[in-house]
Amino acid sequence: MKATIVVILKLVVLIICLSLVLIGQKTVGKLELGLMLLGLAGLLGLLYDYNRKYV
Repeated sequence: MKATIVVILKLVVLIICLSLVLIGQKTVGKLELGLMLLGLAGLLGLLYDYNRKYV
């Protein structure tokens, strides 16, 4: 049960981070750059969490 909740939570975070990157890419400005950086940080966090068990 706990593993299912963690997977669903990671999937939601992935969708949110990808949408931040895509929304920020549509226009030019400092706010949009911040959105893209926030999305990128989230994606890198998810990648770190995935690879942590293999190190």
